[in-house]
Order: sequence, then structure tokens, then C-alpha cells
Amino acid sequence: MNKSKRPFTKSKRSFRRRLPPIQSGDRIDYRNMSLISRFISEQGKILSRRVNRVTLKQQRLITFAIKQARILSLLPFLNNQKQFER
Repeated sequence: MNKSKRPFTKSKRSFRRRLPPIQSGDRIDYRNMSLISRFISEQGKILSRRVNRVTLKQQRLITFAIKQARILSLLPFLNNQKQFER
């Protein structure tokens, strides 16, 4: 038998670092809708920092920008449009 001695070895997968969602040149601002909309779920909720993969400082700025955009009615507070799929 030509089997390895350790049957449960970890597979060697190639690990590629994910690119950060916010580049160094991006300004986190309530007017930057293309950036802000990436951090909101389909229901209109702010995604968590772990899901976003951003730093604590960036998450605070994102949250503040989203809240400002909501107050100025650039973003909805809730997105209750349920789509029925059959």
C-alpha cells in the first residue's frame, strides 16, 4: 500500500489576499453613493465591520456617512420592497 501515514492532512490551497474595499484615494463621504452603497445590505442595513473587512476608523466613517445620507434622504432608512420569487 502506498498511502500516506497521516490520512487527515490539510490540503495546501493557494491563499490570495482579498483587496481592501476602500482604496487609499477614496473619500468616505455622504455624497459618495457608489462607495456607501457597497456597505449596505439589500434590506438597507449597515453591514458589520467583519463582513466589510474594514478598519474600525473606516467603519465609523462609513456609518456616519450612511446616517448623514439617510437624513438628507439620499438613502432610504429601510428597503421593505419584498420581491416574491416563484
